Amino acid sequence: MSDYILETHDLQVDFGGFLAVRGVDLKIARGTIHAIIGPNGAGKTTVFNLLTKFHAPTAGRIVYNGTDITHWKPAEIANHGIVRSFQISAVFPHLTALENVRLALQRRLGVSYHFWRSRKVLQSLDREAMERLGQVGLQGFAQRRAVEMPYGRKRALEIATTLALEPELMLLDEPTQGMGTEDVGAVTDLIKKVSAGRTIVMVEHNLGVVAKLADAITVLNRGEVLAEGPYETVSKDPAVMEAYMGVSAEEASA
Repeated sequence: MSDYILETHDLQVDFGGFLAVRGVDLKIARGTIHAIIGPNGAGKTTVFNLLTKFHAPTAGRIVYNGTDITHWKPAEIANHGIVRSFQISAVFPHLTALENVRLALQRRLGVSYHFWRSRKVLQSLDREAMERLGQVGLQGFAQRRAVEMPYGRKRALEIATTLALEPELMLLDEPTQGMGTEDVGAVTDLIKKVSAGRTIVMVEHNLGVVAKLADAITVLNRGEVLAEGPYETVSKDPAVMEAYMGVSAEEASA
């Protein structure tokens, strides 16, 4: 088996003459946390949409575990262990935390639409649901409706529902967006905890989070790869500082 769980080769997408992603080559090492960063409009979320088939590439290939998945449907992607979170928390607001995770378990076990099943049968999933909530520190919120939970806890609940699908590869889109300092720290620690035994690719704007979590970083700018490497190397790259931090190459090298 390859050391790379996910690769893209010359990935491109054209939106009516606008080349939003051009020639992107990614190599995501198995068992790592790989961050994709860049200024607004760099193409980060578009790349995520290509990986999860919300957009079809105009050119290039996507390879997952050695298999070309370029033309797979979104459901096929999810069924083979690639699960994505979104910038906005995607839990069911008027269900409890336990019910949200239990629905994810039903999806994984192929009984998502068996709403006629007795409450007793559904409750048989509660033990595993509570285990997933325990992984993200939400045992005490099991009977709390998602709409009543603080924002940081909602993001933790979304990660719990993602874990219930048993992903091999987790794609996290701006996991700390809109959070205060305390919630950012908690979710950062949570991502590190749940990364054990799986691979995580994350789009993230908070460089402090990236520095703490990422084993490798890809910097995008205007739809192209600008730089790659560990944080220590990428953060000192003059071109990155100019594009991402608003510091000119001359200032960066001064």
